Amino acid sequence: MPKVLISTTPFGDKNRLPIEQLEAAGIEYFINPLGRKLNEEELIEMIGDVDVLIAGTEKITGKVLARANRLKLISRVGVGLDNLDLLAAKALGIEVSYTPDAPAPAVAELTICLILALLRSVHISNSQMHRGEWHRHFGRRISEVTIGIIGTGRIGGRVLRRLQGFGSPRILVNDINPNKEICPGLKLEWVSKEDIYSNADVISLHLPLSPITKNIIKREQLLMMKPDAMIINTSRGGIINEDDLVEVLKSGHLSGAAIDVFEHEPYIGELTKIDKCILTSHMGSMSLDCRSRMEIEATEEAIRFFMGKSLKSTVPHGEYEIQEGKI
Repeated sequence: MPKVLISTTPFGDKNRLPIEQLEAAGIEYFINPLGRKLNEEELIEMIGDVDVLIAGTEKITGKVLARANRLKLISRVGVGLDNLDLLAAKALGIEVSYTPDAPAPAVAELTICLILALLRSVHISNSQMHRGEWHRHFGRRISEVTIGIIGTGRIGGRVLRRLQGFGSPRILVNDINPNKEICPGLKLEWVSKEDIYSNADVISLHLPLSPITKNIIKREQLLMMKPDAMIINTSRGGIINEDDLVEVLKSGHLSGAAIDVFEHEPYIGELTKIDKCILTSHMGSMSLDCRSRMEIEATEEAIRFFMGKSLKSTVPHGEYEIQEGKI
């Protein structure tokens, strides 16, 4: 009987349809019993006799894949692939698919939420009120600041389109493949990343993690930013050097940061001690509709595989080139 390991968690909690789909197809499945992200050794213990892995953000290393004797497909719930050794999977003949569009609306909306919270000091006021302190903070409106967007793909593009409802902010954008028609309703300025660091009041990152983008924002780049600038990362942990961000924020440079993704998760580092830094627990995609869509799409891909049908969302060649450091 075909067997599936569902390592991502939660799964099927808010919408049981993906579980019902597996049962209707007569596919044996096993859901991660620990209720948290698996480490390498835990995943190795579970993966030895499964045909398909419905995966989350846990590390799927070459060592893990070498022990996956029957594995023929990894169906990723989500879009990020930095946790998965694509090159090892390819060498072992393991196909990989993902759900690139499903999480994008939710991540884009969380980004807008974080922009607003930073600009109006919502997080600071909330903490003060819980301590019994009353202080009215002056803030800024989106239409009155310069916003920098680095990465204008599925999520960055949606952030841009949502910004149209907030007046006419100055928007600086950067992407390795500029699409000048991405958002006709806004006047976008295509500039270098350095121009964004130097001139934007709010910078939002929407990049994949790769050998090229890892630690792309370090102390040098943070200090290039305006003293009262703010930075947001809802893309991938490791793009901002977390130690450097701690140092710069503690020095008084930058008026705030909002971080949803971390190099090591769950995160327990020094950023938790900095009030002007908003921290969220990698929940950009965790809206009910987007999470359910991700789980359903990943499950349907697994069912297609077992039925011998063509997969709909195989990872494109460019993602393998990213891990090879070619992009």
